[in-house]
Amino acid sequence: MEEYVGLDVAKEETAYCVKDGKGLVLAEGKAETDPGAIFEALKAHCLCVERIVLETGSMSAWLHRGLWERGLAVHVVDARQAHAVMKLQHNKTDANDAALLAELARTGFYRQVAVKSVAAQKARALLKAREQVAKQRRAVDNTIGGILRSFGVRMARGTGSFAVRVRAAVSERPDVAAIVEPLLAARGVAERSRDRLDKMVAEFAAMSPTCRVLMTAPGVGPVTALAFAATIDDPTRFAKSRTVGVYAGLTSRRHQTGETDRSGRISKMGDGMLRSLLYEAAQSLLCIVRRACPLKTWARRLKKKVGHKKACVALARKLAVLLHRMWMDGAEFRWPPKEQAVTA
Repeated sequence: MEEYVGLDVAKEETAYCVKDGKGLVLAEGKAETDPGAIFEALKAHCLCVERIVLETGSMSAWLHRGLWERGLAVHVVDARQAHAVMKLQHNKTDANDAALLAELARTGFYRQVAVKSVAAQKARALLKAREQVAKQRRAVDNTIGGILRSFGVRMARGTGSFAVRVRAAVSERPDVAAIVEPLLAARGVAERSRDRLDKMVAEFAAMSPTCRVLMTAPGVGPVTALAFAATIDDPTRFAKSRTVGVYAGLTSRRHQTGETDRSGRISKMGDGMLRSLLYEAAQSLLCIVRRACPLKTWARRLKKKVGHKKACVALARKLAVLLHRMWMDGAEFRWPPKEQAVTA
């Protein structure tokens, strides 16, 4: 008899529900949120598990790997899709959520989410840590600037050290200096942490053959290459390279109903960090890279029609498609001959 299991994962305990092929509940309960504990709980109630379904979340990859290694077929579904079904229930409880997930497992009415490998998860964690440290440093900078402005203290403009310019500005205001000095100390810690994480990112990218190939593309550095490789993880799951632009949320929304059919802004449905880095790479290619190539020429022509921001978004989508194709072919970016670059 085929059995289908739904897991509603929480930090401490996971609710499970086991159903048969006809939708009858065979067992319900809770187990510690740990692959071993969940496996033992299911083993006591299940004889032939056909499929296990759980939502995306911070612990879904860990649980997926642990249960998969124990021989169980586990599928992770998009939490947004699961929530769309769960919000229809009259009473929201962990047991009811697990029962609905078990029903999804039984009917197959869901879209499976690819679970990242351990290496990709580590790379993503490193990039997230780098992003968070950068946000903290920017927040401290903005706080210091606001404090100085509130006291009418003007900081000298220039390219020198931020901390030196701040201390020079408050040198005659010891009362303000006492307030901003702890913030400068916190900023220094964040800056050193950022430098250390940048070094780790560069080392990760240098050791990855995929990242070395991706970094040959114009505008793409170690951070963007590592983010792309870690987010995509398995390039073969995309049948066509152009679908990577959709995955990154860089294609236009479309709303069609009856006689109404309109396209809007980009969907932003994919990974936000990857989308932001691809946009930065597009800006770098358009504004900083001096060597001419057809991609840059196309973006410059588009910029004259639609403006800088929209051209960068379109170029970011093309970069996503290009990077996937380079990855699949294992081929580095091919620059045009110099005589063609000059005429371009």
